[in-house]
Amino acid sequence: MQHVTALDALRLDRPTSLTIGAFDGVHRGHQALIAALVERAHQLQRAAVVVTFYPHPSVVLRGRRPSFYISSPEQKLEQLQALGVDAVVTHPFNRAVASVRAGEFVERLLIHARMAELWCGADFALGHNREGTVDFLRAEGDRRNFTIHVVEPILFDGEVISSTRIRQALRDGAVEQVTRYLGRPFQLTGEVVEGAKRGRTIGIPTANLAVHDERAIPATGVYAVRARVNGQVYSAVTNIGYRPTFENGEAKPTIEAHLLDFAGDVYGQTLAFDFVARLRPEMKFAGVNALLEQIQRDITTAKQLLGEQNSEVCAE
Repeated sequence: MQHVTALDALRLDRPTSLTIGAFDGVHRGHQALIAALVERAHQLQRAAVVVTFYPHPSVVLRGRRPSFYISSPEQKLEQLQALGVDAVVTHPFNRAVASVRAGEFVERLLIHARMAELWCGADFALGHNREGTVDFLRAEGDRRNFTIHVVEPILFDGEVISSTRIRQALRDGAVEQVTRYLGRPFQLTGEVVEGAKRGRTIGIPTANLAVHDERAIPATGVYAVRARVNGQVYSAVTNIGYRPTFENGEAKPTIEAHLLDFAGDVYGQTLAFDFVARLRPEMKFAGVNALLEQIQRDITTAKQLLGEQNSEVCAE
């Protein structure tokens, strides 16, 4: 798959079927649209191209929103490549780009992306002040010899899936719902950094994950997760929160995981956490002993839950 950060860097040997959007999370709705686009493009001997943006347009136009991105740019590329896309343009977005008129952006797509067909939703618009509506684009297509393929909203279990809805589910801690929306568990990836090392002193060592502060994270609480370490997968119990049982709580939420049946030093390594289920909200305990008792219950629940899921996967 070809990946570039500017339209004029594309190198295509045939016309394209193309779609434009933020595609944050590459959720089931995105997946259905892009899979259909890829199938049609290849039937017509065209390249399937996705034009996306970073930063997200709403971050630039409406101000930075902490805990926003469902997926990192790298995760987005992996998902798009898995769908069979031939080329992705991760177009930088800033106020200069936001001021480009719709007709000029169409011109760029025709010249650099060799656009023969544009796939979009009924409410799609591009260009300054969203002037490039579907009606505008259809008229431009008639004049400049490209077609518009309007995609109806894609429903799953009777509801339209959106990145906004997924962010809300994360804020609610509803990671099982997020899995249903994404078609895969929500994943956080980051470097393991040194924490307060309290877990080690009470016999429950934890790996503290440093995550970019613009990434969306689940609500505070305790979760059953799968941790990916050096190509191996371990069951784990992860806490997101402020550790209220201890004095001088954290200024911002920490993400720390106790990996089950694991021994080793992971400081400085990159870990990925796949969130499977929320076990409980974060709680303040009367003391360390009460906290340890609850952690043991959490470990037992996580082992049972993750073991049952592994059995279901094997049965399939």
